[in-house]
Amino acid sequence: MIIVSDTSPINNLAAINQLHLLHQLYGTVLIPEAVFRELTDPSFPVAGANEVQTFDWIQTLTVSDRILVEALSNELDIGEAEAIALAVEIQADQVLIDERRGRLIATRMNLRYTGILGILVEAKSQGLIAKVKPLLNALVNEAGFWIAEPLYNSVLRLVDEI
Repeated sequence: MIIVSDTSPINNLAAINQLHLLHQLYGTVLIPEAVFRELTDPSFPVAGANEVQTFDWIQTLTVSDRILVEALSNELDIGEAEAIALAVEIQADQVLIDERRGRLIATRMNLRYTGILGILVEAKSQGLIAKVKPLLNALVNEAGFWIAEPLYNSVLRLVDEI
């Protein structure tokens, strides 16, 4: 399975010490150079910075189609633009992206996607985690991840935790 990730899933899962879930679910995770730069910018340290530089299962690739990146960057930040362009270029099975606009464009580009909530649901369904709720709470309280209450409750219903 070919998986390309944007910054948010890596950053947020690293912030709650659950980045290993990506490796367990997908094996290798590919990121474009812009995502690597966003995660490793020394002037703005974030969770996941060390991991993308040291974990061999997170691999950084260069996007060749700069015209597509430029077109996408009119609507998205550079990390999202490169993640989507890379996913199109290498015919990825899925792109990991949380931002609504990025998901809309991924759909427009005929890409399958999931985000951090979908990753947690899948991790529970595969028995990799016992409960989703404590991780959702950690995302909100420790990582600063915003989840609308109806979505929060919907995810918990989906995994039979409400």
